[in-house]
Amino acid sequence: MPNNKRIRILGIPVNLVDEEEAMSIFRELMKTENCSLIVTPNSEIIVNATKDEELKRIVEFADLVIPDGIGLVYASKIMGMPLKERVTGIDFLGKILGYLEEQGLSVFFLGSKPGNDNSAGIAELAAENIKKTYKNLIVAGTHHGYFKGSEEEEIVRKINDSGADFLCVAMGSPKQEKFMFQHKDSLKVKGAIGVGGSLDVWSGTLKRAPKFYRDHGLEWLYRLIQEPSRYKRMMALPLFMIKIVLSKLRGGK
Repeated sequence: MPNNKRIRILGIPVNLVDEEEAMSIFRELMKTENCSLIVTPNSEIIVNATKDEELKRIVEFADLVIPDGIGLVYASKIMGMPLKERVTGIDFLGKILGYLEEQGLSVFFLGSKPGNDNSAGIAELAAENIKKTYKNLIVAGTHHGYFKGSEEEEIVRKINDSGADFLCVAMGSPKQEKFMFQHKDSLKVKGAIGVGGSLDVWSGTLKRAPKFYRDHGLEWLYRLIQEPSRYKRMMALPLFMIKIVLSKLRGGK
């Protein structure tokens, strides 16, 4: 197994990897028999994991934890354990899809809003657009993320029956992480990743931040401009940095 060293930010583990090292770990995970879990925490998820014991346990258990958030990079520098770089979830997903296409493996997209009589669901639209970029990628199936807890076993059966090798879950955190963890022993896929709003971007219903915002760690600002109703969630970033500074002053990690 490639370098799998981790640091802890507010007590939550994060792999000390750049994108290529993360992909190296991913390729090894795809050789195993069990369902490997990949989580992509940002500052908000780290803060939530400090308060949600179940989420914290899931991140601890995950086979790969990539630093998807500029706040994590800043925090690691403050704490004297600098991460190599931010590994954005949507870019990492693109690398994964390229690998699956190259290897002739298939993917199942689960999550986001369902369709209606006039339009397809987000997962279906995303799959259509993804196929335009990864022309030989095998999409084993799709399903929206608006289902009841009583329907979860049926969803797992659908994923397994599709023969998918890999699962992308776009239901937002912590719902997506808890779904993957709860069903990891039943899922027949080789791996699963929580991708948050990535399918919304791939579907074309949500515009990704321009390169300037991405290069300067300002994707959160662009997202806030697009969706002002997210302002309460955006408060997690300053709260996160305050917690980091206080932890550093106390000599914690």
